[in-house]
Amino acid sequence: MSISMRGFCAVGAAACLIQSTTGAFAHHAGGLGNTGSGGPIVTISAATLDEGHSVAGISVIYSDFSHLSDDTLINATASGNEGVHGLSTIQSYALTYAYGWTKDLTVGFRLPYIRRTGIRAAEENDESPPEIEVEDHGPSDGIGDLSLFAEYRFLNDRETNTQAALIVSLQTPTGKTNVLTRQGDLQDAEFQPGSGAWDPLFGLAVTHTLGPWSFDANALYNLVTTGTQDTDLGDQFLYNFAVSYRLTGVSSTGAMFHGAHAHEPGDDGHGHHHDAASGPALDLVLELNGEWHAKQDTAGVVDENSGGHTIFIAPGLRLSQGNVSGYASIGIPVLADENGIQPEPEWRLITGVSIAFE
Repeated sequence: MSISMRGFCAVGAAACLIQSTTGAFAHHAGGLGNTGSGGPIVTISAATLDEGHSVAGISVIYSDFSHLSDDTLINATASGNEGVHGLSTIQSYALTYAYGWTKDLTVGFRLPYIRRTGIRAAEENDESPPEIEVEDHGPSDGIGDLSLFAEYRFLNDRETNTQAALIVSLQTPTGKTNVLTRQGDLQDAEFQPGSGAWDPLFGLAVTHTLGPWSFDANALYNLVTTGTQDTDLGDQFLYNFAVSYRLTGVSSTGAMFHGAHAHEPGDDGHGHHHDAASGPALDLVLELNGEWHAKQDTAGVVDENSGGHTIFIAPGLRLSQGNVSGYASIGIPVLADENGIQPEPEWRLITGVSIAFE
């Protein structure tokens, strides 16, 4: 199958865009990423799919958080510091599909299933006099919000092997928002699988390739609106940088362009030619993934224990064979500057597989 792996990688551009939020302060999953066949994993490539080509993918993000002790939760409630919760993990399982509308425009959708575990809070009981005790609110899981996305490549410089693209996405209020706690109460908005809000996202991606090397960067702003429980979960600013090296599977004489298939000059604006790879292609990836998150607002009341700034360093691998690509990345937090009292991110695993169709 003659697939442009360069564009296959770009699917990613908006493919994971609502998935890679990193901090405990972001109790909902978010962010875009790359589910294509080459190059970075979270960082968005500026490459796009070839016209008429498409990619389907399944991705998993598993985020683990530090444990807030019972004493911490009880003391926060006793001092009137509301909104402090424990959280153990966030798991996001997403289905993505992208289609090359033209050689410079890729469109698609992403549908996640989101599960949170270890949701705990300290509350007063019904005894007289009342005592404060920690309650396990149980897990929260369900279908998340459907996201629609598009990536338009407005620059494709063949001489410098540089590409740039605009990214837009719209998260729709299709996810579940009525999950209950083990006590029979409604889970807080930040722990619901869906947000109940229409959230637009826009940004810019840039890619530069040099032989087997690829350098990618993107910046995205997520404008979050008021949704379920009259809650605004807070705007997000996401930024990512990645360096990728094609270790095997492509000639070292040509630009990587996230792939190992040949292109005739002018067929997609590249004007270069790769030697066909006889075996699997292996990419080594190192990324910096950052997120700033605004404080949450419910009915005009700001949650002081929400929002903040998190940065991950994330080494990863991407293995591609034919039209199939698998990848894995481990994120280690190097900055967790959170507001108030929140669980801190400990580590994050991102993995998945995608398949291209001509």
